Amino acid sequence: MPNTTLASGYFLDKIVSFNFDYFFNKRNRILLHILMWSVFSLLLFLSYVIGYKLVCFDAILLTIRMALVNIIVFYMLFYLLLPKIFSGSKSRIILLLVLVFPISIFVWMASTYFISILYYVLRFEVEFGELKGVIKMSADQTFLEAVAPKRMLSQTIIIISLLSPFCFAKILVEIAKLYHKKFQVEREKMALEIQNIQIEKDFLKAQLNPHFLFNTLNNLYGLTVRKDNLAPELILNLSDIMSYTLYESNTEIVRLEKELDFIKNYIALEKMRYADDVNIQVVIEGERQTAGLFVAPLLTFTFIENAFKYGLKNTKNAFIKLEIKIENNTFWFSLENDLEETENESGFGGIGVENVRKRLELLYPNQYELEIKRLEKSFKVDLKLVLRK
Repeated sequence: MPNTTLASGYFLDKIVSFNFDYFFNKRNRILLHILMWSVFSLLLFLSYVIGYKLVCFDAILLTIRMALVNIIVFYMLFYLLLPKIFSGSKSRIILLLVLVFPISIFVWMASTYFISILYYVLRFEVEFGELKGVIKMSADQTFLEAVAPKRMLSQTIIIISLLSPFCFAKILVEIAKLYHKKFQVEREKMALEIQNIQIEKDFLKAQLNPHFLFNTLNNLYGLTVRKDNLAPELILNLSDIMSYTLYESNTEIVRLEKELDFIKNYIALEKMRYADDVNIQVVIEGERQTAGLFVAPLLTFTFIENAFKYGLKNTKNAFIKLEIKIENNTFWFSLENDLEETENESGFGGIGVENVRKRLELLYPNQYELEIKRLEKSFKVDLKLVLRK
């Protein structure tokens, strides 16, 4: 028993590690199918020559006929009928699966009949051996006689014996591919969880680093000394930010309104560092449409943090412009900030932006559009995201 378990474990590991997408490319699939039907035709040809004592030409005629019939049924079954069947509802799948076998037998016998008619018209016939005159015999039938229920029943065993090796091989390959995909999904899920944990740590470091807290607390201290009415509100903003980053953002998705509140609170705290006349524009449209919508937490924070880190330094045209729009379950995010003329493009992005790209690819495959542009005097980020419900 231990040896069997070890062998099966080794076999499963090989399936998991095998790169099906690389191996089963278009060229390799065509070559494998050609090889499969070539082997089938060779074995069929030898059975006609050895078993039925046919001459080579007659054996080739019948081999071509039988190979064509099996090819038609095989590709109809696995590439036309079954994909259509399994894309439907469960009740439809059961009903159509019951009908697949009779349909396959009918097509097999109908194809045999019409190819025999073609041979007869072209005056091909088996002249020697045990199958002498078989083409004329088949062509002389009417179509209804060729596909009669009794005849279909008698031919079922022959059809099963001819097609079963290929069906079995196809099923084995599909099972192996499904098993491989299952483990790929599990690995990606595990990688995503690890990635999220690391990202959360990075975000916490970015949001709660001593420099950020030092500046914020200094500004709050100045407001409290002056007994500014804004102090309590900004203290509440800081409390909300810390609560969100420490507790609420540790899940895969959060309510969209919570994420928007975090963005507004963070920007409000950042504004404290600048004079009132500094050009910081924030426009959020469609907040009433956020009910029931969810988004990955802190997804846009890196871009906002970079805007305040690198922006508002141009002495002539310092600005940050943030536009967020929620419409038809879609999140539109546009952020632009000024740049110093001496700022290098390599100063932007880095690990934070790369993490955002990875999260988008893992959490929103084919459901997002991200464009990051270095313009002449500014840096712009545009993100379009299909939201979850």
